[in-house]
Amino acid sequence: MQLFAFGVNHTTASVDIREQLSFPQASLPDALRSLKQQTPVREAVILSTCNRTELYCGIDEDASPIIDWLSHYHAMSREQLNQFLYVHPASAAVRHLLRVASGLDSMVLGEPQILGQLKTAYRIAQQTGALGKLLSRLFQYSFAVAKQVRTDTAIGSSPVSVAFAAVRLAQQIFGDLRNHTALLIGAGETIELAARHLHANGLGRMIVANRTLERARVLATTMGGYAITLPEIPNHLAEADVVISSTASETLVLTADQVRLAIRARKHRPMFMVDIAVPRDIDPAVSQLDDVYLYSIDDLNDVIQDNLRSREEAAHQAEEIIDAQVDHFIRWMQSLETVGTICQLRQQVDTTRQQLLVRAKQMLSAGRPPEVVLEFLAHRLTNTLLHEPCVQLRQAGADRDTELVDTIRQLFKLPTS
Repeated sequence: MQLFAFGVNHTTASVDIREQLSFPQASLPDALRSLKQQTPVREAVILSTCNRTELYCGIDEDASPIIDWLSHYHAMSREQLNQFLYVHPASAAVRHLLRVASGLDSMVLGEPQILGQLKTAYRIAQQTGALGKLLSRLFQYSFAVAKQVRTDTAIGSSPVSVAFAAVRLAQQIFGDLRNHTALLIGAGETIELAARHLHANGLGRMIVANRTLERARVLATTMGGYAITLPEIPNHLAEADVVISSTASETLVLTADQVRLAIRARKHRPMFMVDIAVPRDIDPAVSQLDDVYLYSIDDLNDVIQDNLRSREEAAHQAEEIIDAQVDHFIRWMQSLETVGTICQLRQQVDTTRQQLLVRAKQMLSAGRPPEVVLEFLAHRLTNTLLHEPCVQLRQAGADRDTELVDTIRQLFKLPTS
């Protein structure tokens, strides 16, 4: 079985392309089942975040059917998809996943959220029955390597994340946040992280909006804010100086008309908005409105770059760890190729053992002395097991096949002289 990783990310595709190729989390089980039913894929995990969509697959044939499936599933032509798609086979796929898990392939170098997203993707594939021995081992291995990288290097020592970058931008626009209000839309990891950064930087007021009021209330209470549902947002939007949105909604959460009305109610006081979601939560047309500063997740990249310098040396150390771990995993993968041969060898030897054991028991039942039976069993077992190797060795000598002779010496740890 061959291992492949397919995908697009923030370095190969813009946010609108990533939106088109994303998988809502609720659709992942059906997508995995479709992938296995319509292609020769034997194992699969689908990872879909705001910055990437990736398929990790174990397949007995070439990769082309998987690319065709991805193209058809998202109604994108194969020619267009190929402009953004990367395909990593074998060791390159292992290296890619280890780098993703360790935060080395993220927009924010070393960010920890991706590991949790990988674990969620793994769990969904496991629950759907899409995992097999290869991907199960690979993903568990990637989790362990990510932990080693975070423990042995300073890759996660400084507070750099998309959420942190959003808060830093808000500070650049408004300065002191103590007299300002933030509206956070969503209640996932990214919004929680943004809430923590805002709270730590002295934000005056916080509103948390979510589809489920109870979940919003849990986060809001922790940060000293108050909770509302998504339909209530238009009633509170004008209060917000800062809006940070990251939901799993497949439709827009904020329209240009809603923001226009809020700006009018604010008497055109500036509003800073960050849309971290993929698909986007905020209508891109909002960027055309006066007194609104709308940033998408791609726009945060410049801010993020300013906070990466302290992690670059750690990243080099992490790459060295990953190089060694890739070699280790590939050796394990290669060992799988011999499993069938090992099973056949053990079965053949066990058959011989069982046949001779039956004969030995018959001799004991016939009254032959135990020492005679043991001698017979040991002698016949040795001769039977070594007969074919000896025949092959004699033939190798006649054919001057020194490679086979050397292999036998290595296999049985025979002295070279």
